[in-house]
Amino acid sequence: MEFLDVVRRRKTTNGHLLPDPVSEEHQRLLMEVAGRAPSQLNSQPWRFVLIEERDTIDAIAAISGESMTTAMSNGTFFERYKRYFRFSQAEMDERRDGMLFDKLPAPLRPFTSQVFTRRGQKLMNGLRVPQTLGEENRKLVAGAPLLLAVLLDREENREGELSSFYSLFSMGAAMENVWLTTVELGMGIQFVSFPMEVPGNWERIERLLEVPDTLDLMAVYRLGYLPPAERRPPIDWSSHQRKRPSQYVFRGTCATPQEGWDD
Repeated sequence: MEFLDVVRRRKTTNGHLLPDPVSEEHQRLLMEVAGRAPSQLNSQPWRFVLIEERDTIDAIAAISGESMTTAMSNGTFFERYKRYFRFSQAEMDERRDGMLFDKLPAPLRPFTSQVFTRRGQKLMNGLRVPQTLGEENRKLVAGAPLLLAVLLDREENREGELSSFYSLFSMGAAMENVWLTTVELGMGIQFVSFPMEVPGNWERIERLLEVPDTLDLMAVYRLGYLPPAERRPPIDWSSHQRKRPSQYVFRGTCATPQEGWDD
């Protein structure tokens, strides 16, 4: 596959992955490309944990599902991220960012305009939407044959210092290398983010992974091979739209949007 095709096809996998184990050859390749990312002064601050143990994956999946149910039930998730939610194609076409909720159960569709109100929250809780989402999230994480934990060395990731910015920047570059390589390998990848949304739950994962005081657990991803046909969750979204160049590229100064590149 040509490199630009890989970049253009990169996406987050919302749906299920095949249960087939990720080959050691592919695991090794993913770690090689991560290690080839740029880092300030060649500090290489990243550390990775490859997780295939079923008990550990199931435990992390349970924490993730619980976290999603909690964050959806108490409204913190919607309040925190409502600026990114889109419920119509017209809005998505205009904004060209965020997530379009294009797959919803029929009982919920008439109430999307109320999702950020108390009435909407009460309705969703009454219909057990948070529990449905949480259980689906648990299944998605539990169904992954491989989890990848990403950590930073605290000697490099020093809070309040430039080294922290450099470390985060390098970690992002390393994970972009991994993400792009999954496209080449026919794999899917998704950030397991909900344990970060509920106080105390990220620490539960740190204990499961026996993270030492010298490292910061920064992220966990689920990975696996993609099935031939996509099977979408009961409640799902898409995020294929991208801003036009004139919305994020400027010429000379921030006062002059780039013209002529939008077609």
